[in-house]
Amino acid sequence: MPTRRLSRRLSIVLAEDSLLLREGLASILDRAGHDVRDSVGDADTLLAVVRKDPPDLVITDVRMPPGHSDEGLRAAAAIRSELPAIGILVLSQYVADAYLSSLLETTTGGIGYLLKDRVGHVTEFLESLDRVADGGTVVDPEVVRQLLARRRNDGPLSALTPRELEVLALMAEGRVNASIAEQLVVSEAAVRKHVGNIFAKLRLEDGLDRRVSAVLTYLRG
Repeated sequence: MPTRRLSRRLSIVLAEDSLLLREGLASILDRAGHDVRDSVGDADTLLAVVRKDPPDLVITDVRMPPGHSDEGLRAAAAIRSELPAIGILVLSQYVADAYLSSLLETTTGGIGYLLKDRVGHVTEFLESLDRVADGGTVVDPEVVRQLLARRRNDGPLSALTPRELEVLALMAEGRVNASIAEQLVVSEAAVRKHVGNIFAKLRLEDGLDRRVSAVLTYLRG
């Protein structure tokens, strides 16, 4: 399967307890030109190898040995606390709001949360890696859709128009203004106006990374 070669080579530590998926991910990353420096099957080993020699990016499953609960997520949070410059991409089998909320509370960027099915969309998966490595926040589109469907009518998001919610949902997928404009078939100027309205209605102050703050407000809403 051909893959898109990315603009820069990343050193990656991969943590996944399924040997088949781990080898498949490593193969995709290798063909894209990245360096899978370590490939491990449990959270303790993940922490050990990252602490010994920090990579550019960590890719980890949520559920890992020994307990197969949230060991991978807790390891990701520990890595972010100790080594905040490392990008982290978390893979999950299901849409789990509790996992997502815990993850987002540890960071304001350089983080991704994707469903494992997304790995099969190789180009999108590699583009997500690129965004996370560049300090962006990327959340799986299916997670965004489900959160939007569950959104309550109270809280700060209730002030947004349907179009502003569309724009915010696309922002949560990691899209830049040009990509949002293309998706919605509008001008970039229109997107900028919607984004400005979102910032104002969510009362996000100047000086903060307002784009990331808006996405976090949306995902928690």
